Formats: sequence, C-alpha cells, structure tokens
Amino acid sequence: MESPDSPKVESRSGGVVGILAFAGIVAALTQTLVVPLIGDLPKLLDTGASNASWVITATLLAAAVATPVAGRLGDMYGKRRMLLASLIPLVVGSIVCALSSSVIPMITGRGLQGLGMGVVPLGISLLRDVVPKEKLGSSIAIMSASMGVGGALGLPFSAAIAENASWRVLFWVVAALALAVGTLIWFVVPVGRANTAAGSSFDLLGAAGLGVALVCLLLGVSKGADWGWGSGTTLGLLGASVVVLLAWGWWELRTREPLVDLRVTARPQVLMTNIASILVGFSMYAQSLVMPQLLQLPEATGYGLGQSMLAMGLWMAPGGLMMMLVSPLGAKVSAARGPKTTLTLGALIISLGYGISLPMIGTDSPLVLLAVTVVASTGVGFAYGAMPALIMSAVPQSETASANSFNTLMRSIGSSVSAAVMAVVLAQMTTDFGGFALPSEDGFRVAMLIGAGVALVAAAVAFLIPVPKAATEPEPGTAPDAAPETAGAKA
Repeated sequence: MESPDSPKVESRSGGVVGILAFAGIVAALTQTLVVPLIGDLPKLLDTGASNASWVITATLLAAAVATPVAGRLGDMYGKRRMLLASLIPLVVGSIVCALSSSVIPMITGRGLQGLGMGVVPLGISLLRDVVPKEKLGSSIAIMSASMGVGGALGLPFSAAIAENASWRVLFWVVAALALAVGTLIWFVVPVGRANTAAGSSFDLLGAAGLGVALVCLLLGVSKGADWGWGSGTTLGLLGASVVVLLAWGWWELRTREPLVDLRVTARPQVLMTNIASILVGFSMYAQSLVMPQLLQLPEATGYGLGQSMLAMGLWMAPGGLMMMLVSPLGAKVSAARGPKTTLTLGALIISLGYGISLPMIGTDSPLVLLAVTVVASTGVGFAYGAMPALIMSAVPQSETASANSFNTLMRSIGSSVSAAVMAVVLAQMTTDFGGFALPSEDGFRVAMLIGAGVALVAAAVAFLIPVPKAATEPEPGTAPDAAPETAGAKA
C-alpha cells in the first residue's frame, strides 16, 4: 500500500475527501427530507398525525442504534467496506419510501434510511488512513461539516421538489444519489490500512443492550411531549434506559472484546470531548428549531416573517454552506493552537450567534435572522471539525471508527434532548392568534437564551479538556504503516 504521505496519494486525496463529504451530505439529507411533508403525511398515507410522526422518529432511532455498530464493524472488517454496506439500506429504504402508499412501509423505509447514518463517522475514520498528515485536519473538518450541509440543503431541496413534483421524487432522487456515492467509493476511494481489530468477535449482546437503551431513551425524549412527561409510558421508557445502560456498562467492562471500550471512553480527553459534543449538539439544534418557525409564522403576529417552506429553506441553507466554508479555517486554528482551542472557540461563537439574536427577534427582515444563522453555523463548523481530531488523537488506531461513531452518537443525543426541551419551552410559552396557540415572542427569546447558555457551558467544558503534549503522536501498537486490508482490496 502506498504511504498516505506519498505524492501519488496526496494528489488524489482531494478527490477522496470530496467523495466522502458528498456521502455525508447524502446521508444527512435524510434527516430533513420529509420536513416539508409533515403536514401532508396523514393525508398522503391515510393515517393519523401521531402515526405519521413516526416517519421522522423511525430514522432517529435507527440512526442512533446503527452508528456505534457500524463503527465497530468498520474497525473489524474495514471502514471502506462498511461505508459501502451502510449505503445499501439507504438505497433500499429510499426505494421502499418512494413506493409506499401507507404508513407501515413508509416507517420501514425511513428506518432503513436511518441505518445509513454511520457513513459520516466511518468516512472521518477512513481519512486517518488515506489522507496525508498535513491535510488530515482540514479533511476531517470538511467531512464533519457535511452533516450540517446535508441537513441545511435538505429543506430547500425537498421543499422545491414537493412543491413542483410528486413527493415520491424526493426518495427516488436520494436513492440515485446514494447509488452514485457507492459507485464513486467503490472505484475511487482506497481501502485504507489493515483492520487492526480484524479477528475480533463482534459483541452482539453489547450491541443489543446499547440498542435497547438508546431506543428507550430517545423514544421517551422525542415522544414525551406527545405522551406527557409525567405519563407512565414516558417515565417507564426513561427509567428502563437508565437500568439497561447500567447493565450494558457492566457487561462492556467485563467482556474481552466490547462494542465500546469504556476504559478508552473514560480517558479524560475522550470523556470530556464527548460531554462537550452533547452540549454542542444541543445548542446547534436549538437554532435549527427556532429559526424556521420565526421565518414561517404569520407577519400579523408581530414577530413572524410569513415565509413559505421553500423560502424558509433557502434562508436557512447558507448556514449549512458556511459550515463547509469555515471548516478549513477551523483546521488551521487546530494546527496552530490545537483542536481544543478550536472547539472552545466554536462553542463561544455559537453562543455569540444566540446572543445577537435576542434583540433581533421581532425584526421585519429575514436578512437579520440569516446573519444570526450564519454566525451560529460558523461556530458549529469550528466545533464539529475539532471533535473528531480530539477523539482520534486519544484512541488507538484499532478503535478509530468505533470511537468516532460513539462521538457522533453523543451529538445526536444532544440534538434529541434539545428538540424535547425546545418543544416544552415553545409549547408552554404561547400566545393566542385567531383561536390558535402559537409560540410567543418571549418563548423564542427563552429558547435562544437556553441555547446560548448551553453553548457557554460547552465552551467551559472544552476549555478544561486535558490534552497531553504527545496526544498527536501515534500510540504504540497502532501500526501506522500496516499493510492494507486484504479483503476487497483493489490493485
């Protein structure tokens, strides 16, 4: 295998990064793909609103369960191989959704789409194998930003198609894009280094335990507002998640080949980075919920801007693009001052974005909210690029994909909790508008204050991350110049 630092590898690394970032964007598209259809889903699928909401929840749950599993399998059988495997359910799920006429097939297809969300952490981990050292930081930052870009582009993309063509076209387009990504990965992306975890046995019981715990946790969090936070179902699910997580942790500490090495995860640098990831995920998602509502509420409320779904998506899209644009700058900051500094700076910028939004709520120009979104997204771009760098500098080569996947899961948990908290705030602080209860202007201000406060806490946690001076050096036994994966290797 050619060294990642050889001129030939360096010359093609830009194309590899582009393809992997494209894969991340396509996977992230699925998260916001059905947002423009939410109001129409009950009619389209001949079902009730509560049943239709599972079309979104199914993707969330499947992604949470699949991400850590895909990471561990990537360490065992090859990251490129698992990238291709993760795209299969994404393609199949998109086709199932495109052909669906009732709610059960649609939920099934959306669950299959969620299984493809392991693409982003797998892609980040593969970069460590195939990109020259001097380009690794910027490549990781670009790949990390792909999640935000995909999520931001998903709104105008899906709204434009839904308004001008059949909703089924949405899923056919995603299926075609996923097939294109798979073809590019197969022919262009190199295999990477040897599977340093090859020969290990897969922790099936650990995967099942983590899956059950995550489903209970995220189901309770995402559906708590609908079922009632004090209902037996919600409390039972949240309680079960705690019990199962404790049992899962006991098992992972005692099995020889765990799904997630909790001893590595407990290292101060990894642990505090994951805590910061939860907080950044929370603060990032808060503005993703508040801004679209402000843009779409009627102008007669005095603070809404009366934008259509398509216009709202177009106003939000620059935020995602900004994440991609600032990612190389974040990588330069990391190279000069370390990723810890970049993460701290990113969290502070997110908080700044929320801070400048407070006097601007109630403005009559969407340009003002666009500025807020761009500032907050700049901070997210800095933070998201720094997290994988901190994780990968603290874990052995054999656990790169698993550790990155777990970190991605932490961000997702933060986003899910954010959605629940913001839903409670906006549901409790309402105003009457023509007989309908709408979130009040004060409700939006409180939501933004919470986002700013959580971002400040994230900055404090990031600042306290202990990073040893030798953190960037390869750990003994990680075999930096190991041979390539043999299974499926290309000439």
